[in-house]
Amino acid sequence: MADIEEYIDDTEEVDDEESAGLYEHLKVIADKGQKLLRVDKFLLTHLSNTSRNRVQKAADAGFIMVNGKPVKRSYKVKPLDVVQVMLDRPHYDNAIIPEDIPLNIVYEDDDIMVVNKPAGLVVHPGFGNWHGTLLNAIAWHLKDHPEYDINDPEIGLVHRIDKDTSGLLVVAKTAEAKTHLGLQFFNKTTKREYNALVWGNFVEDQGRIEGNIGRDPKDRMRMAVFPPTSDIGKHAVTHYYVLERFGYTSLVKCVLETGRTHQIRAHMRHIGHPLFSDERYGGDQILKGTTSSKYKQFIENCFKLCPRQVLHAKTLGFIHPRTGQEMMFNSELPEDITSLLDKWRNYAKEI
Repeated sequence: MADIEEYIDDTEEVDDEESAGLYEHLKVIADKGQKLLRVDKFLLTHLSNTSRNRVQKAADAGFIMVNGKPVKRSYKVKPLDVVQVMLDRPHYDNAIIPEDIPLNIVYEDDDIMVVNKPAGLVVHPGFGNWHGTLLNAIAWHLKDHPEYDINDPEIGLVHRIDKDTSGLLVVAKTAEAKTHLGLQFFNKTTKREYNALVWGNFVEDQGRIEGNIGRDPKDRMRMAVFPPTSDIGKHAVTHYYVLERFGYTSLVKCVLETGRTHQIRAHMRHIGHPLFSDERYGGDQILKGTTSSKYKQFIENCFKLCPRQVLHAKTLGFIHPRTGQEMMFNSELPEDITSLLDKWRNYAKEI
């Protein structure tokens, strides 16, 4: 079960509280719209680098609990069920240590902090990345704050973005702020807009993508899209709007109605428009264009200029947890993306 021990859930913080000699390694609260689903299948959508057989063995050993009680592998998860993986040994000690890492703080008060994360910075410590993360940087910034404990799961990050995605994140400095903001994300009342460069041109100027997001059974490090009526994955909706067309690629604005792991990356690949330079989802290959050596060299130069998925969390809006004021933040595209877009604009003039 080592892969479960090393796992950090995408949406829930991990507690280290003991329960009858067991230690919590994973806690997931089922969505209020969760359809009945076997607990082993449910956990597979929240775990990477493991198998259904291992999850079933954990259930048989009494390590899978729902609402505080051990369940069999055949148990059907219901809306708002609290599902836990409890093991008989402690979780890896991953206390977050303050590290002097530069932070681009867009806004800060006694309750919240909005940060513009650069590409390449991991958000949360996890297997293979226990140091040098955004949370280590936040811990350093707030190390003299008497009431802020970076290791307290009731405060801190409210949402996350991928390592190689840049853009805005909100951090809660109090338990009350995290609860209030968490409800806004849960109820889908926040405003989140991303800019992405994707492969291909669009017939339409805007569109809507609906499809459940779940772990790809062929690649556990990648997410896949399943039918909205499927019992696999979580319900997800992305709205997109074409901002610029470059012939073989397009700059789009993506507005999230839900916030699932790799949602934009998986949804855009699903409709045939993978993000440019996105290695995980196949966007690091020449998918549109000509066969000329000049064009191939142009694309290679583009990949070198921006060697990561071209995705930026540009806009973030929410209601301030204390004042009730609507807060709206907008960040400029980073230099690697602006340089890439200029390169495509110049190329598009020659097509």
